[in-house]
Amino acid sequence: MNNFESQIASHLSIDKKQVSATLELLKVGGTVPFIARYRKEATGGLDEVQIINIKNLNIELEELESRRIFILKSIEEQGKLTPELKQKIENATEINRLEDIYLPYKPKRKTRAVAAKEKGLEPLALLILKQECNSLDIEVASFINVELGVTTIEEAIAGALDIIAELISEDEKARTTLRILFKNSALITSSVRSSKKAEGEKYKDYFEWSESLMKCPSHRLLAMRRGESEGFLSIDISPDAEEAINGLERLFLKNKNQCTVLVKKAIEDSYKRLLKPSMETEYRLLTKKIADEAAINVFADNVRELMLAAPLGQKRIIAIDPGFRTGCKVVVLDEQGKLLEDSVIYPHTGQGGSIGAEQELLRLITAHAIEAIAIGNGTAGRETETFVRSIKNMPAAILIIMVNESGASIYSASDVAREEFPDKDITVRGAVSIGRRLADPLAELVKIDPKSIGVGQYQHDVDQQLLKKKLDEVVESSVNKVGVELNTASKELLAYVAGLGPTVANNIVKYRNENGAFKTRKQLLKVPRMGEKAFEQCAGFLRIHNAKNPLDASAVHPESYAVVEAMAKDANCKLEDLINEKNIREKIDIKKYVTAKVGEFTLKDILKELEKPGRDPRKEFEIFEFDSTVNSIKDLIVGMLLPGIVTNVTKFGAFVDVGVHQDGLIHISQLSDKFIADPSSVVKVGQKVMAKVAEIDIERKRIALSMKGLNKIV
Repeated sequence: MNNFESQIASHLSIDKKQVSATLELLKVGGTVPFIARYRKEATGGLDEVQIINIKNLNIELEELESRRIFILKSIEEQGKLTPELKQKIENATEINRLEDIYLPYKPKRKTRAVAAKEKGLEPLALLILKQECNSLDIEVASFINVELGVTTIEEAIAGALDIIAELISEDEKARTTLRILFKNSALITSSVRSSKKAEGEKYKDYFEWSESLMKCPSHRLLAMRRGESEGFLSIDISPDAEEAINGLERLFLKNKNQCTVLVKKAIEDSYKRLLKPSMETEYRLLTKKIADEAAINVFADNVRELMLAAPLGQKRIIAIDPGFRTGCKVVVLDEQGKLLEDSVIYPHTGQGGSIGAEQELLRLITAHAIEAIAIGNGTAGRETETFVRSIKNMPAAILIIMVNESGASIYSASDVAREEFPDKDITVRGAVSIGRRLADPLAELVKIDPKSIGVGQYQHDVDQQLLKKKLDEVVESSVNKVGVELNTASKELLAYVAGLGPTVANNIVKYRNENGAFKTRKQLLKVPRMGEKAFEQCAGFLRIHNAKNPLDASAVHPESYAVVEAMAKDANCKLEDLINEKNIREKIDIKKYVTAKVGEFTLKDILKELEKPGRDPRKEFEIFEFDSTVNSIKDLIVGMLLPGIVTNVTKFGAFVDVGVHQDGLIHISQLSDKFIADPSSVVKVGQKVMAKVAEIDIERKRIALSMKGLNKIV
């Protein structure tokens, strides 16, 4: 293992011993959820975020070290590695610093400076750069060489200045000076391409735009970059040119003579032709990375909120995928989400269709003892909800709930859906997804690429590898936080359990189908490809309700069963009594059970888990209804107060579904009476809010909402 512990500990303000232990656990195959939950003694109680930060920073440092080794080898092979240079390279702690040191030694394509050196003009360039020569014309004359292509004094000087310009552009101090200037005062300026003004109307806000680069919000930077990539905008990133050149002159101008004038000319050329483009590229990459990370974090937070949304639970559900002309697809699901029956109703095609639809729904409700009806919120969603609520003989106990169907169409056309329902069309599969999403959002959403859920901000413009990595972390964290019922979970859900993956998850389902329900966690070891390490990582996150051993339904890890059994034995009671009787647990002195392997962190977690074994950390499900008088954007009136559900949170505000088929935007300035820097500090995806209609643009289908002066929770 590389000795990066001290650097990581210092950077993250975490004790070095905690970092060392975490890296060691990761090295031997520990997963982040497992380490965070079951190895608190080793890590000192680090959470998932801290462990991921340690993991990622260690990877960055390994990449930096790999680059350092390459650079040392490259310069050594050139015969130019002095002890001083080696020391400088070994002391570099940032990639930019390392690359600046390497730049003069980096193999180059044939630049103007390289061509001038081939003409023998490097000594002349160094002579001019010193600015000590008082008879330059005489010196220059000696460099005229027709065979090498230098026929005049002007050609010799021009070549020498090309060399000086490149030397300046590769100078560490020069690059550091400009890097600081770009960081502190560079502006990002956007302008419309003259021939694209009409086509690029959607980027109108950026036709003439300029602001501080480092203060430019991530969403604005990504919007401008998208406009540039689509050919509508031109973007420039630069500080004041005069200030930049003056900074370079302070570094390189040493005298006042003929050579000084030439060096000044070379400085200007170096900045405009070499340094400015180089620094602009560097800061384009840097700010893009910062903007990407901000956008990805917003996306990840939104996905986490959706994944951990309150489940309705195991109910018998009718799910409806609404439609006008083609009808509403109706499916019946049992408590485990199994498809029992599917049908089509036509409540929006006249009185006959409405009567038939009512009769069919009542038949399904009676035949299957339905407890809830889930209605997709897409086209015809509100109209279908109104119809269902109007059914006179509808049992009062049945819940009628609108469900966000974003991504359901992606699922319905996926290999996963085709494999499960090979003889059903995509509309039936979509309805199934809507119903299951109501019962358990997490279990259903894991089947869909998180990018398709519709809660991102410029998700197609950010680093796709970084986005996938972050979203996978969020999904894995969410699944393991909730825990998974081993005997009902799909292979897609099981694949996200710590230590498993698609292959073992598939083997678990196959084993379950061939051998019946799992009776104990230990039985998992009979599953093909389930080794001891995989079992160690996954066992605590898998639940078996109604198992013979009640601990199999809890988050207590099998490795700690002996401790719990010892507690029960010492208390002279059964395991069930220890779980059910609070007064028994309160008498337990955990210090008595501390060993070299089991510490107070684990023992406290065990007692907390025994209070509510296998408890679901998600919130309780709450019924929500839209305003019944509002069904389309045409029904809205400025000043109207409406209940809504937050569907997306971005850096510039939040989008809210108020039941009119078009989300309204609450700009960040309208989210609170107080100044807020981040919308997520006020609202979360899935949150129920009360909002006031501020503006309506029917033609552009835009709704502006406000929460100022209102209680944000419905």
